[in-house]
Amino acid sequence: MKSLFPIAPRYRLDDVSPWLEGIDPSRNYWIAVNGSPSHVVSIPGLQVSSFEDFKQIVRQWRSLHCGEQMEIERIVGSFTIHCISDNCFAIATEFHGAPVWHLFDRETLDSLLMTAHPDWICAPKDVELGRKMLMRSWQQAALA
Repeated sequence: MKSLFPIAPRYRLDDVSPWLEGIDPSRNYWIAVNGSPSHVVSIPGLQVSSFEDFKQIVRQWRSLHCGEQMEIERIVGSFTIHCISDNCFAIATEFHGAPVWHLFDRETLDSLLMTAHPDWICAPKDVELGRKMLMRSWQQAALA
Protein backbone atom coordinates (compact mmCIF):
# COMPACT_ATOMS: atom_id res chain seq x y z
CA MET A 1 0.00 0.00 0.00
CA LYS A 2 1.27 3.45 -0.86
CA SER A 3 2.27 5.56 2.15
CA LEU A 4 -0.10 8.42 2.91
CA PHE A 5 0.83 11.89 4.12
CA PRO A 6 -1.95 12.87 6.53
CA ILE A 7 -2.32 16.52 7.47
CA ALA A 8 -4.54 15.75 10.50
CA PRO A 9 -3.34 17.14 13.82
CA ARG A 10 -1.78 14.53 16.07
CA TYR A 11 -0.32 14.36 19.55
CA ARG A 12 3.41 15.08 19.57
CA LEU A 13 5.91 15.24 22.41
CA ASP A 14 6.78 18.83 21.44
CA ASP A 15 3.17 20.08 21.29
CA VAL A 16 2.58 23.60 22.56
CA SER A 17 -0.68 22.63 24.24
CA PRO A 18 -0.32 20.10 27.05
CA TRP A 19 -2.30 17.01 26.03
CA LEU A 20 -0.84 14.28 28.25
CA GLU A 21 -2.39 14.52 31.72
CA GLY A 22 -0.48 11.47 32.92
CA ILE A 23 -0.08 7.70 32.84
CA ASP A 24 -1.60 5.78 35.73
CA PRO A 25 -0.12 2.66 37.37
CA SER A 26 -2.31 0.45 35.10
CA ARG A 27 -0.69 2.05 32.04
CA ASN A 28 -3.79 3.99 30.98
CA TYR A 29 -2.88 7.15 29.05
CA TRP A 30 -4.88 10.17 30.30
CA ILE A 31 -5.21 12.59 27.42
CA ALA A 32 -6.79 16.04 27.15
CA VAL A 33 -8.59 15.78 23.82
CA ASN A 34 -7.28 18.56 21.55
CA GLY A 35 -5.48 19.97 24.61
CA SER A 36 -8.77 20.78 26.38
CA PRO A 37 -8.55 20.14 30.15
CA SER A 38 -12.34 19.81 30.28
CA HIS A 39 -12.25 16.84 27.86
CA VAL A 40 -9.90 14.31 29.47
CA VAL A 41 -10.15 10.68 28.36
CA SER A 42 -8.41 7.53 29.43
CA ILE A 43 -6.93 5.43 26.64
CA PRO A 44 -5.85 1.89 27.45
CA GLY A 45 -2.12 1.47 27.19
CA LEU A 46 0.24 -1.42 26.77
CA GLN A 47 0.64 -3.81 29.71
CA VAL A 48 2.95 -6.81 29.68
CA SER A 49 3.80 -9.57 32.11
CA SER A 50 7.45 -10.01 31.17
CA PHE A 51 10.36 -8.25 29.53
CA GLU A 52 10.24 -10.77 26.67
CA ASP A 53 6.58 -9.90 25.99
CA PHE A 54 7.51 -6.22 26.08
CA LYS A 55 10.28 -6.68 23.49
CA GLN A 56 8.10 -8.79 21.21
CA ILE A 57 5.18 -6.32 21.20
CA VAL A 58 7.39 -3.27 20.70
CA ARG A 59 9.19 -4.96 17.80
CA GLN A 60 5.84 -5.90 16.28
CA TRP A 61 4.61 -2.30 16.61
CA ARG A 62 7.78 -0.86 15.10
CA SER A 63 7.42 -3.16 12.08
CA LEU A 64 3.90 -1.98 11.20
CA HIS A 65 3.48 -0.64 7.68
CA CYS A 66 0.94 1.77 6.24
CA GLY A 67 -2.56 0.28 6.42
CA GLU A 68 -1.67 -2.42 8.95
CA GLN A 69 -3.06 -2.67 12.46
CA MET A 70 -2.10 -4.40 15.66
CA GLU A 71 -4.47 -5.66 18.35
CA ILE A 72 -3.25 -5.25 21.93
CA GLU A 73 -4.89 -7.55 24.49
CA ARG A 74 -5.36 -6.44 28.08
CA ILE A 75 -7.01 -8.18 31.01
CA VAL A 76 -9.89 -5.69 30.96
CA GLY A 77 -10.20 -5.51 27.18
CA SER A 78 -8.21 -4.71 24.11
CA PHE A 79 -7.36 -1.86 21.77
CA THR A 80 -6.03 -1.51 18.26
CA ILE A 81 -3.12 0.51 16.94
CA HIS A 82 -3.64 1.53 13.31
CA CYS A 83 -0.70 2.55 11.14
CA ILE A 84 -1.95 5.42 8.99
CA SER A 85 1.44 6.34 7.50
CA ASP A 86 5.14 6.19 8.39
CA ASN A 87 4.68 8.85 11.06
CA CYS A 88 0.99 8.68 11.96
CA PHE A 89 -0.65 6.08 14.16
CA ALA A 90 -4.14 5.92 15.64
CA ILE A 91 -5.71 4.36 18.72
CA ALA A 92 -9.48 4.06 18.41
CA THR A 93 -11.68 4.80 21.45
CA GLU A 94 -15.04 6.37 22.23
CA PHE A 95 -15.67 9.89 23.49
CA HIS A 96 -19.16 10.68 24.75
CA GLY A 97 -20.46 7.64 22.87
CA ALA A 98 -18.90 8.63 19.54
CA PRO A 99 -16.01 6.75 17.91
CA VAL A 100 -12.75 8.73 17.97
CA TRP A 101 -9.29 8.04 16.64
CA HIS A 102 -6.47 9.60 18.65
CA LEU A 103 -3.57 10.28 16.28
CA PHE A 104 0.07 10.10 17.39
CA ASP A 105 3.37 10.58 15.67
CA ARG A 106 5.85 7.67 15.83
CA GLU A 107 8.07 9.17 18.56
CA THR A 108 5.12 9.93 20.84
CA LEU A 109 3.47 6.52 20.57
CA ASP A 110 6.85 4.85 21.02
CA SER A 111 7.36 6.84 24.25
CA LEU A 112 3.90 5.88 25.52
CA LEU A 113 4.49 2.20 24.78
CA MET A 114 7.81 2.33 26.64
CA THR A 115 5.85 2.82 29.88
CA ALA A 116 4.91 -0.88 29.61
CA HIS A 117 8.49 -1.80 30.54
CA PRO A 118 8.36 -3.89 33.74
CA ASP A 119 10.70 -1.43 35.54
CA TRP A 120 8.62 1.67 34.71
CA ILE A 121 7.04 3.46 37.69
CA CYS A 122 4.40 6.15 37.24
CA ALA A 123 4.86 9.63 38.66
CA PRO A 124 3.48 10.06 42.19
CA LYS A 125 0.90 12.58 40.94
CA ASP A 126 -0.43 10.02 38.44
CA VAL A 127 -1.40 7.52 41.15
CA GLU A 128 -4.48 9.70 41.63
CA LEU A 129 -5.43 9.02 38.00
CA GLY A 130 -5.50 5.31 38.85
CA ARG A 131 -7.82 6.05 41.75
CA LYS A 132 -10.06 8.01 39.40
CA MET A 133 -10.25 4.99 37.08
CA LEU A 134 -11.16 2.76 40.03
CA MET A 135 -13.92 5.17 41.08
CA ARG A 136 -15.32 5.09 37.53
CA SER A 137 -15.47 1.29 37.60
CA TRP A 138 -17.40 1.35 40.89
CA GLN A 139 -20.02 3.59 39.29
CA GLN A 140 -20.75 1.04 36.55
CA ALA A 141 -23.47 -1.56 37.01
CA ALA A 142 -22.27 -5.06 37.88
CA LEU A 143 -23.07 -7.90 35.51
CA ALA A 144 -25.55 -10.40 36.89
